[in-house]
Amino acid sequence: MLDTTQSEAAPPQDEPRGCLFALSQPPLMIFLAVIGCLLLMAALHDLLLL
Repeated sequence: MLDTTQSEAAPPQDEPRGCLFALSQPPLMIFLAVIGCLLLMAALHDLLLL
């Protein structure tokens, strides 16, 4: 039979992780920086070269 009782060794949840934790991840920040640079380059192209 399977033991379905909950063990007391589960780690306690200190606080939920929110949006600021997600923004602190390096891959997300690199992605957002690349998208921001592309938008900036497109805006400068429209303003200065067209």
